[in-house]
Amino acid sequence: MTPAPDRNVLFVVMDTVRKDHLTPYGYERPTTPALESFAEEATVYEQAVSPAPWTLPVHASMFTGRYPSEHGASQEQPYLDESVGTLAEAMRAAGYDTACYSSNAWITPYTRLTAGFDEQDNFFEVMPGEFLSGTLADLWQKVNDNDRMRAIANRLVELGNDVHEYFAGAEGADSKTPEVIDNTVAFTEEADEWFAFVNLMDAHLPVYPPEEYREEFAPGVDPDEVCQNSKEYNSGARDISEGEFDDIRGLYDAEIRHIDAELERLFDHLKATDQWEDTLVVVCADHGELHGEHGLYGHEFGIYDPLVNVPLLVKAPGTEPSRSDVQVEMQDLYHTVLDFAGVEATETGEPVDTARSLLSADYRDFADGEYAFVEYHRPVVELKQLETKAAEAGIDLDEDSRFYSRMRAARRPDGKYVRNERIDDEAYRLDRDPDETENLAGADDEVLAEVEATLREFEARVGETWDDDYDPDADVLGDMDGATKDRLQDLGYLE
Repeated sequence: MTPAPDRNVLFVVMDTVRKDHLTPYGYERPTTPALESFAEEATVYEQAVSPAPWTLPVHASMFTGRYPSEHGASQEQPYLDESVGTLAEAMRAAGYDTACYSSNAWITPYTRLTAGFDEQDNFFEVMPGEFLSGTLADLWQKVNDNDRMRAIANRLVELGNDVHEYFAGAEGADSKTPEVIDNTVAFTEEADEWFAFVNLMDAHLPVYPPEEYREEFAPGVDPDEVCQNSKEYNSGARDISEGEFDDIRGLYDAEIRHIDAELERLFDHLKATDQWEDTLVVVCADHGELHGEHGLYGHEFGIYDPLVNVPLLVKAPGTEPSRSDVQVEMQDLYHTVLDFAGVEATETGEPVDTARSLLSADYRDFADGEYAFVEYHRPVVELKQLETKAAEAGIDLDEDSRFYSRMRAARRPDGKYVRNERIDDEAYRLDRDPDETENLAGADDEVLAEVEATLREFEARVGETWDDDYDPDADVLGDMDGATKDRLQDLGYLE
């Protein structure tokens, strides 16, 4: 593969942004005028599917070209193993300057999602990126590899989420997105040939949009007066009326409008510095958000389409703008970027497959190429928080419910089959029922029979990963060595 000179790559993830809340996808509210203009230069994909409904496994897939069961990063193992080569490592090895700017707590050295990025800033107030390297990154993996010590890891992330909620809301409100964009602009000015990855967290709960956008999209709505914690609703501890969900959607739209304005600033800089034309620009979401659909709030405990059928817009130099109904798997972006740059994978990375490159004439020309697969391992941290909210409200959660269930799905544009671990399977004819309201599992339907059979083949191929060996409530201190205790004491998590 011959490197393509002077071709830069900008990879933007709008965290938690639903496709149907963006103007290029027909949303009636003007949330994304900059993306609407961008769509006139890009390919807009209608059927992009994420391999999971939350940040860690999706980013790990986009950075490795592998499914979650293949790369292993989930809340059951919350890091990407060092044996797996990444996109950024390949780009850096080929001579690219690499940078990762993010305000997402999962995109840090301790999860190894930043491997290969020379420049990085994740803005996580509790555990900043420059601190989460070396010994502490090793500690994170050590803690998570020990079943009896997993409760420490769960607590670390839960505490981190609590702090994120404080800094994102009320008196602590301070969006990091302008600084993320500032850093990206500075990086592109100084770098020669560059690969920049950006994750923007504004649309993620809790939502406290800047006042100018709040007044436009949610006039009169006080962010402190709506439910900002999805676990309160999902556990049954708090009810949310449709009117309150409307207010939440307004705040959500205001946050998306803020993201759009900041992206416009970045795009304008690249145009003003004559870098735009030769730059591959990818704009997508890692997952979406539920606002009461299927009785759920947030992006846990389900793999419905508002969570996994995500927006994807790609501007590639020399490619005419278009709209595409071809189904895309988000891990194909790994192959797309390397194909564009003319870069080989690292020795431990997934080899470049042009049939998985969006730039290839034979895209998805392989067995099962019309299918996308989704995997949802048990959400350990989310579940602990849900149990806490339920216990506070005197509610006993049913362990044979979706809250405790792992899930897998096969999807094609006309049908979707969901295999659930602890509840009944689900099957939907997406061509007739895009809102997934009529469960046809067990019905005599040729399309769904084909999709279910393909899911079984996928499960056999990737292997069974569902087990219940670890006990999150076990005593964790007995097996902890002195060095580990000292490091956790430095962080303030142990007395």
